Amino acid sequence: MADTAQFLDTITKGYSTKGDAITLGTAMLNGEPVEGAYVNVPLKTLNRHGLIAGATGTGKTKTLQILSEHLSNNGIPVLMMDIKGDLSGIAKPGEEKSFITERHAKIGLPYEAKGFPVELMSLSKQHGVRLRSTVSEFGPVLFSRVLDLNDTQTGIMSVIFKYCDDNNMPLLDLKDIKKVLQYITDEGKEEIEKEYGRISTASTGAILRKIIELEQQDANLFFGELSFEIDDLMRIDSEGKGYVNIMRLTDIQDKPKLFSTFMLSLLAEIYNQMPEKGDADRPELVIFIDEAHLIFDEASKTLLDQIETIVKLIRSKGVGLFFVTQNPTDVPNGVLSQLGLKVQHALRAFTATDRKAIKLTAENYPISDFYDTDEVITQLGTGEALITALNEKGIPTPLAATMLRAPMSRMDILTEQEISEINNSSKLVKKYAEEIDRESACEILTKKIEVITAQQQQEEQQKAEEKARKQTTRSSRTTSTSSTLEKQIIKTVTSATFIRGVFGVLNKMFK
Repeated sequence: MADTAQFLDTITKGYSTKGDAITLGTAMLNGEPVEGAYVNVPLKTLNRHGLIAGATGTGKTKTLQILSEHLSNNGIPVLMMDIKGDLSGIAKPGEEKSFITERHAKIGLPYEAKGFPVELMSLSKQHGVRLRSTVSEFGPVLFSRVLDLNDTQTGIMSVIFKYCDDNNMPLLDLKDIKKVLQYITDEGKEEIEKEYGRISTASTGAILRKIIELEQQDANLFFGELSFEIDDLMRIDSEGKGYVNIMRLTDIQDKPKLFSTFMLSLLAEIYNQMPEKGDADRPELVIFIDEAHLIFDEASKTLLDQIETIVKLIRSKGVGLFFVTQNPTDVPNGVLSQLGLKVQHALRAFTATDRKAIKLTAENYPISDFYDTDEVITQLGTGEALITALNEKGIPTPLAATMLRAPMSRMDILTEQEISEINNSSKLVKKYAEEIDRESACEILTKKIEVITAQQQQEEQQKAEEKARKQTTRSSRTTSTSSTLEKQIIKTVTSATFIRGVFGVLNKMFK
């Protein structure tokens, strides 16, 4: 049996904090919470990113909910990716049931039921704040990485963006980029070659097929105007609580390309627009990405490299990223190594493969004098997790098997009526409801192609008329020549016949 006093001393020193912090729960020894062994996570370290992992039904979603509530309570806005549709309840106060009272008595923390300010957002036609972005905002490099283009195709994409910039043709949606590809392949081929060099038709065809693949995942709903403004994620309500922005993604689970495109666009936009914060006392925004494997499973190596780069850099802007998934191995090693807070819920060892995965998972956590990590991972109950964080100096804290506190908000989804009430009272829903389809590259090039087509038709008509005139003249000359010749032949034939007739008569007379 481990020494309780030594354990308490280790946890207390490891998780002590002088600044603001979130208390996630109480550390456990031998399966029971130890009084006073609180697991605190300093707010200033939450821009160092994090991981919430564990098998289905072990409490990952509730941990995400707890973190979001306490961030909001501290005036820090949150963006949550709600893949399963079970996070909307954070808008309404929870209910203190017997199991919650019992849990909080064990961990020595008071329970308070509370709701939080919520905005419901959507990438699709679900009711909520519509999120969109233009193709131009991606830029040629990022857009090429989304499409997984090779170097040659990326060069063509750069030419397309340059041509559109030079000719004041906005690239707003996917039909714009498709129209430009059509133009530079057909009607505008000579113009492009003259100004920017020759472009392979095979390459433009390959790019077009990639865009169609993206369209098939309903990306046309995402690309367009009005573009979402990042500042609208940073709102604080009248009581000083940060808004919890919930992205409703229940209808895009089978569209990983659209999901990864949105996430890459969002992270790039946040990184480009937000100022450097340095070592601030609290993050400006924290983003929770549920079912994070959807980003990584279908992403190309180029796209993964881009995500990894942004994860490394974005923390300097005061933004924390939390990946929520079943197993840490779902997250690439380059990203996993950047995550400061790790909350590991239970994993189940049903097969030999599972046992190997658990041993590998255990190696991602600090060695502990109090736990056999790979065994504890399989023995954790619902609402319990192994936790390691960073202290205020950036040093990893001791591993703590923790009994987590309960969420203050509702642990269930909102009704359709409650969702409608939130959306109907939202200023952002009204702001982004209108779809704007102003004149852009598609319309400009369509007009240009119509002019070119009309000119070509006029030239072809003129050529046809000229050809017809020449044929008429030639026919007239041929007819005239034929007529003269016929007369001459008739004259000749007639004369010859007459002469033959005369000589024939004379011959008969002198015989």
